[in-house]
Formats: sequence, C-alpha cells, structure tokens
Amino acid sequence: MEFGMFHEFQRLPGATDASAFADSFAQVDEAERLGLDAMWLAELHFNPERSVLGAPLILAAAIAARTKNMKIGTAVTVLPLCHPLRLAEEIATIDHLANGRLIFGAGRSGFAHTYKTYGVDYGESRERFAETLAIVKRAFTEERFSHKGKYFAYDNVRLSPRPVQRPWPEIRVAAASPDTYEEMGTMGHAIFVAARTGNLSELGPLVKTYQAAWKAAGHPGKGGVFLRVPVYVAETEEAAREEPRESILHLLRTIGSRLAESAKLESARAIEKRGERGAKMVSIEYDEVLRERMIVGTPPQVIDRLKQVQEELGLDGILAELNPGSLIPHPQVMTALRLLCEQVIPAFK
Repeated sequence: MEFGMFHEFQRLPGATDASAFADSFAQVDEAERLGLDAMWLAELHFNPERSVLGAPLILAAAIAARTKNMKIGTAVTVLPLCHPLRLAEEIATIDHLANGRLIFGAGRSGFAHTYKTYGVDYGESRERFAETLAIVKRAFTEERFSHKGKYFAYDNVRLSPRPVQRPWPEIRVAAASPDTYEEMGTMGHAIFVAARTGNLSELGPLVKTYQAAWKAAGHPGKGGVFLRVPVYVAETEEAAREEPRESILHLLRTIGSRLAESAKLESARAIEKRGERGAKMVSIEYDEVLRERMIVGTPPQVIDRLKQVQEELGLDGILAELNPGSLIPHPQVMTALRLLCEQVIPAFK
C-alpha cells in the first residue's frame, strides 16, 4: 500500500507566513528522510488563518528540487480555476524537475467562496473540469492539436516541454459525489475518496460503483482507490485521542458551515447532499469522529484499523492528514510522522 502525507502547509495561530513555510518544509524533509512514499499538496486559497498553500505547483517544484525519492502529488489541482495550456506546461515542467515523480491529482473543490473570489461561476465547475482535463490530456499526448469548446478554443497547439511520464503523469481524480465515482471508473482514472465530509462506513458502496464502471469499460485491473483521511499516531492511546481533538473538531465545524452554506446556491446539486452533510459535520460528536472519520491510536492500533479499512475498501494507498484543522503544534506533527513511518508503514510493505 502506498503511504503519503496530505499537507496543507498549515499556518498555526500566531505564526508568521515565514514560520509556516519553515515548519512545513521541515516536515517535508523529514518525510523524505524517513522514506515516505509521497507528499500530497492541497490547494487552499484566501484562508490565512489556516494555510499558506495558495500556489501548490510552485511548492511542488520546490519539493522536487529538495527531494530525490519521494513522489510529489497534487491533491487536488482545482481544474475549473486553471488555464488548461498553462496548467499542462507547468505539470510537465514539474515532472521534469522531479524526474518522473509527479502524480497529477485533479478535482473541482467544494469551496464555492474560492470560485466567487476568482470570478468563476461555481455552477460551471463540472463542465469546466471536464473540458480542462480533456485539453490537458491532449496537450500531453498529441504533437499538435486544436480545440473548440464551450470555455476554451485553441488552434495548432504544440506543448513544450512534454512530461517525462508517458502518456502523462498518473492522473487521480477526487470523487466526492456519487456520479463522479461512475464517471471516473468509465474514464479509467484512479480516484481519491475522503473521510472528512462522510463516514468511512459509507464509502464501500460508492467504491463498488466505481469498480463496476471500471470493469464495464474494459479497463484492466480494478482501478486505484486512495483514501484521504485524518491520521494521528502517538505513543499512548490517550495522547492519540486527545491531542488532535480541538483541531479536527475545528476543521469539521468550519468546513461543515461552508458546505451547508453552499447548499443554498442555485448551482447546488441535490445528489451532493451539501446541506445534510454540512449539518452533520457541524453537530458530529468526537466519539463518532474517532470511529468514522479518523484513524488514531498507538502504532499497533493504527495498523489494525488501517488493515480493516484497506480490506473493506480495497485501498491502494492513503493520504494521511497529520494536522487536520491546522491547530496541532509542529513537534507533535513530527512525532506522528516519525511513528507512522517507522512503526506503522513497515507492517504494509
């Protein structure tokens, strides 16, 4: 199973931007030293209380330059806010800087306020996502191409550079709504699933839908499934339970409020159940969070829980959120990272 760290380049309360970058790069360097498989970069805009990760592709290039072995992934690049050709150039360039270690994670993001700030209609996000992804894939694979779509039109394009990995860096897509699971299975792309906005026990049927669509489309294998989940490892059970409490509850309350608010938009789709999921996140009790939305404990406890989830979902890997909510102090995050790499991961290799 592939093990990665999902990183938001957190800005803790009272910290400066400079210290947020310094602590985050220290965690990246330690992950490389400890042999972690992948470092995953979020994309978070206009949220200074939480993160300094507004330019993930720039940070991906910086990480590529300071590492040799660890893969670098985007989780996710928000495609509807991107210029497709510029995105293709930057992804290909980073793939060269990383010598073929880049994983291209793509999605729409559920934060409607970011779209509003950028001046993009969130109601267009699904169409923009599909058109942008199609253009990027053509840029990676065709010597020359032209395109005329709803949002973009290009004539006789030649991409330079082309990515190291052929036909493209592995594409993984965030699946948050039920129809996305089937769509990505049909297209043949690996998926991210997440435990933030829904319970782990609810993911199994959705993954089966994805795998059925993958098989029906005639793709080999069963499709790749990667779980983004808050993970916290500590020396004692009490520390593992209590140290992340304030941070994860703060995260769920914040995201839940925004999700519920976005349900009022004209573009909100009933299938996504934003209002229902947002209300649940705001009111959820911590015991349920521990059971259904986090993997916490001592190293043996985390191993047991991960094996259970791996079997239930057929996981190919995880993106471990070691500081969900951005309130866990840097030294504790470093300890959790070390315990994960030294005592948990070897049980899966």
